Amino acid sequence: MAEAERIIGTPDTPGAGPGPEQRDVRGTDGTDGTDGAGRADTAADTAADVGASAARPRRRRVAVLFAVAAFAYALDLVSKLLVVAKLEHHRPIEIVGDWLKFEAIRNAGAAFGFGEAFTVIFTVIAAAVIVVIARLARKLYSLPWAIALGLLLGGALGNLTDRIFRSPGVFEGAVVDFIAPKHFAVFNLADSAIVCGGILIVLLSFRGLDPDGTVHKD
Repeated sequence: MAEAERIIGTPDTPGAGPGPEQRDVRGTDGTDGTDGAGRADTAADTAADVGASAARPRRRRVAVLFAVAAFAYALDLVSKLLVVAKLEHHRPIEIVGDWLKFEAIRNAGAAFGFGEAFTVIFTVIAAAVIVVIARLARKLYSLPWAIALGLLLGGALGNLTDRIFRSPGVFEGAVVDFIAPKHFAVFNLADSAIVCGGILIVLLSFRGLDPDGTVHKD
């Protein structure tokens, strides 16, 4: 009997299976569990790399925005300091005959002398423009938009500085204007930056370019 059992073989017992060295450890998806964890880590690393690489262009555009704004603001501030120190209460300086002069004027209104009775309102508008530009910077990926918004920001800050710190009082200060073309209103460099930034924004909008870098066609 023993010899027959040895020759025929004994049937497998219930629950019997390969030893630990023969077991194939599998994950829930039918693959090696350690491989699944490794792929998950790799996917997370890849997503992090993609997010970091996408944030870098935005940071560069924001840097351009603030660099342009700082340049426009500094140029406007220095020009006004020179005008107040050297030109105010003096005869105008002719640059191109009668066609272009430098003449110091205190303007309580908006750009080009409009609306002198609404100085406080224009101050609030300038502050609101600065806040809106700061919010737009969070989704800024377009270089032309960065330049345009930088011009707007620098110009708004330049005139807002006059509104706050110049006489007759806080938020009612008169803006220093000095560029006086013939048959045209007197303005300053901050006004010029605002107008140039606004024109650039209009052109970008006509081309369908959004601040986030996408292009749409109506």
